[in-house]
Amino acid sequence: MRCSDGHYYVVKFQNNPQHKRILVNELLGTRLAARLGLPTAPLAVVDVPEELIRLTPALAMELARTRLPCVPGLQFGSRYPGDPRRLTLHDFLPDEQLRAVENLHDFAGMLVFDKWTCNTNGRQTLFFRESAAQSEAYKTVMIDQGFCFNAGEWNFPDAPLRGLYARNRVYEGVTGMNSFAPWLERLESRITESVLDDVSREIPPQWYDDDLHTLYALLEQLQRRKKRVPDLLREARKSSRQPFPNWT
Repeated sequence: MRCSDGHYYVVKFQNNPQHKRILVNELLGTRLAARLGLPTAPLAVVDVPEELIRLTPALAMELARTRLPCVPGLQFGSRYPGDPRRLTLHDFLPDEQLRAVENLHDFAGMLVFDKWTCNTNGRQTLFFRESAAQSEAYKTVMIDQGFCFNAGEWNFPDAPLRGLYARNRVYEGVTGMNSFAPWLERLESRITESVLDDVSREIPPQWYDDDLHTLYALLEQLQRRKKRVPDLLREARKSSRQPFPNWT
């Protein structure tokens, strides 16, 4: 959707079929990942008027046996990293191009984030070039934090493979726990109770049904989980997948 600031956004609506809390997860997760210095897309709370939905048949949820119009009101928007008419995004790159991604090391940092937040989906990311020049290296931007905190459940059923990107090649630079150290240090120093409180104030109350008690309980769990992340990374290393081929 093209919004009033002139930028294009991928918009998730409150009545998406996954859960209304997905919007909370997107805003909270994206803000916190950005605090860790990870490459996320700028976000916005997008106010979609009822008239626009009424005049735009495509603004509807296609479910198995029915079709529901999107609800009006405040929605979550993730900014497209350019003009969609000119910029091509890729969700897959061949190995040779993947190894040359300019910020490939950020996959290690994003795994720290995904283990901390118990992202129950595999890591979602997109690749793009800022210009059309074929010689320019690709960059990656980390998208879709909706399944952090176990989607709408808001609990933390940890498992070794959760949060990993599908291809081990992005972790070839990981040689041990020291490879995660910069992000573990940022997690400890940059994510404080006051930061969590500040970010939570950005969330429209209707996204969590005005249930502040449950939201604060989620934030308290996040604060307590920070020290558990190194153990979760070690458990991922020991898994049958062996995601870190150069860990010594």
